[in-house]
Amino acid sequence: MYKKIAKEMTAFLKECYTAFHAVEKLGKECESHGYKRLRESESWEVLPGGKYYVTRNDSSILAFSVGTKLEGYSFNIAASHSDYPTFKIKENAQIEVNKKYMQLNTEGYGGMICSTWFDRPLSVAGRLVVKENDHFTTKLVNVDRDFVMIPSLAIHMNREVNDGYAFNKQVDTLPLFGGAECQKGDFKKLIAEAAGVSEESIYGSDLYLYNRQEPAVWGSKEEFISSAHLDDLQCAYASFQGFLQAGQENSVNVCVCFDNEEVGSGTKQGAGSTFLQDVLWRIHMGLGKPKEDYYRAVAGSFMLSADNAHAVHPNHPQKTDVGNCVYMNEGIVIKSHAGQKYTTDGVSLALFRDLCEKAQVPVQYFANRSDAAGGSTLGNISSTKVSLNAVDIGLAQLAMHSAYETAGVKDTYYMIEAMKRFFATHFYEKNGSVFCRCN
Repeated sequence: MYKKIAKEMTAFLKECYTAFHAVEKLGKECESHGYKRLRESESWEVLPGGKYYVTRNDSSILAFSVGTKLEGYSFNIAASHSDYPTFKIKENAQIEVNKKYMQLNTEGYGGMICSTWFDRPLSVAGRLVVKENDHFTTKLVNVDRDFVMIPSLAIHMNREVNDGYAFNKQVDTLPLFGGAECQKGDFKKLIAEAAGVSEESIYGSDLYLYNRQEPAVWGSKEEFISSAHLDDLQCAYASFQGFLQAGQENSVNVCVCFDNEEVGSGTKQGAGSTFLQDVLWRIHMGLGKPKEDYYRAVAGSFMLSADNAHAVHPNHPQKTDVGNCVYMNEGIVIKSHAGQKYTTDGVSLALFRDLCEKAQVPVQYFANRSDAAGGSTLGNISSTKVSLNAVDIGLAQLAMHSAYETAGVKDTYYMIEAMKRFFATHFYEKNGSVFCRCN
């Protein structure tokens, strides 16, 4: 079962070249399960028993299913993110070097491990904004071949490379695109050909580098899986699988995948935006319920903020907390932080731990070393717009923010099972206590 699910996930990951492609695939998966697409610019008809999804910026997606017994209802929300650290192509992309080379002008997106991007086949994918008559449409594009590479500087010319070299993103990480025969304008021409549009029709773009290396299952017992952007598409995939496979009558189930987590979430489509708040409010209004009931629903709601966690590194075990450290293939990680970088508190931890026990899914606990700062994630950012009980969870992995990350084969299965149990459970608050009931 574990390997079957890992194989299905790798098939998904192989085609998630960018956040735009990931959201397109998740949308198609929703449609295959009978979900109707809504658009924020149009009127909504939300009915009990209905299944819907909506996107924002083509890079964030929110799907929801509505129960049929909604007296005292609440929201069950699972959140993940669609983006990952990479390099974005600048508008004036081509840089000529001595009339012998052509580079692409890029800038870093998110906090990547730069060294992992060198000397491997890369390509370019993303979104084009195309003018057709008097209107603009978006079109996804992928140059589906080994297209560019970032060559390392030979050690003979950089003796310090193994002694803590600081990479300069304007100098060291520009990809090589062509040789002496490459002409000005060739990049845009090739992008247009890959998209099947004319060069003149392209008025804007959001293009990124991606790693061409395919996912692999490996290890002495085939216990590990490696792939690009496991953080956080492993959680996104598992969350949506659990969401689509389970449900219950007394809640509105919500599965959201935000863009731009890697750059702080402060965009119109990020966790810090009004996206989640807007959709929850429109669901409530569409059901014809009074305003007071919305606040009651949110008070009894529960969010799983799902973003991967740091496994103990075999070469550097001292980098993790002595007691709250986690390992691949040993279950879902519950993340806590005294400064609330993670949303987990005693209540949300107890609720999620109980849920996993009932789902027969193992859990483990993560905290940063007390002398090391950790990153924030989706839960505490989104709670500034929609405040509810939330727990930060994830799956243990190595090499987070590398161009090629590693996780455990079993853990995707564990996350799917926990999500199925979560979306089959009704959470509600009564007399100051939180209760849960599974269908």
